[in-house]
Amino acid sequence: METFKIKGEYIQLNQLIKVMGWCDNGSEANDLINNGLVKVNGVVEHRKRNKLTVGSEVEFNNQLVLIK
Repeated sequence: METFKIKGEYIQLNQLIKVMGWCDNGSEANDLINNGLVKVNGVVEHRKRNKLTVGSEVEFNNQLVLIK
């Protein structure tokens, strides 16, 4: 499991996917989310701008990141 430290209160799900390098651009990030390929805290998430806070876990393609 990787960790990602946020600088503010939260990071949006589609932004995290881009920062983690799981896709090349924002459009691809949104497509991954729309297609139900991303889970937040074990549940498929369809909200592209879901605000992730400390303690959230995001999973995609057998990769897991914990927000710190």
